[in-house]
Amino acid sequence: MIETRKAVDGDPTFGDTWVYESLVGGIPGLDLSTRQAIGIQFLLFETLVVGLTVGYGLPSAALLAGTVAVAVAAAGSVAMLYIGAATRELAFPDAHRRLLFGAGVETLFGVLGFAAAVTYLLTATGPTPFETLVGGRPPALVTFVTLLILWDLCYRIGTSWWTALVSLWRSLRYRAAPGAARRCRRIDAANVGFAFLELALLPFVLGWPLLVWALMGHVAAVTAVSTAAMLLLRTES
Repeated sequence: MIETRKAVDGDPTFGDTWVYESLVGGIPGLDLSTRQAIGIQFLLFETLVVGLTVGYGLPSAALLAGTVAVAVAAAGSVAMLYIGAATRELAFPDAHRRLLFGAGVETLFGVLGFAAAVTYLLTATGPTPFETLVGGRPPALVTFVTLLILWDLCYRIGTSWWTALVSLWRSLRYRAAPGAARRCRRIDAANVGFAFLELALLPFVLGWPLLVWALMGHVAAVTAVSTAAMLLLRTES
């Protein structure tokens, strides 16, 4: 039966963290809190978005789209860190933590999503969403920063999808004490909440049905799988 456990002092061990957490915690000389790490992430990318918009005289739509994308990515970081910390406070079997954190499947999903998005941008007929937002062929530096932000989003979206699948596997395999079950359902609800936040990107792709369906399909899938995980979670009194 799954119980809650006290958090272990110090940093989580490798294999018990997302790749994002390992990168932040592994930078020599830096000891950042969760709030500081996310704040730096947001400020860094938002400064790049504003600076490039002003420097290249890009349309205001580009600034708005970039800001929303950076905010959604930051929200994804909040969700990832919450889910990671909450999961480590539960006495899950090691197999669950290895599957969630150590398999690296969330990175694979992120790579696949990023490759699919870039493929669409390179092969779509007519102006792409990117070209429409920046008002024509983008400068190289704008393209570079846009791809960085796009990867940031795709990685977090991949993490959301993998979390939903592992949660469903958890619910089908294990029983949890009532208190642990409530925590599990809060984890699943946080994942659904982040999925819905991704819909903030929808206004910027409305002219491209494939992107609209891909985004809405992802949100619907994460919601359906996470809801199933919550409903199927078995408890013991």
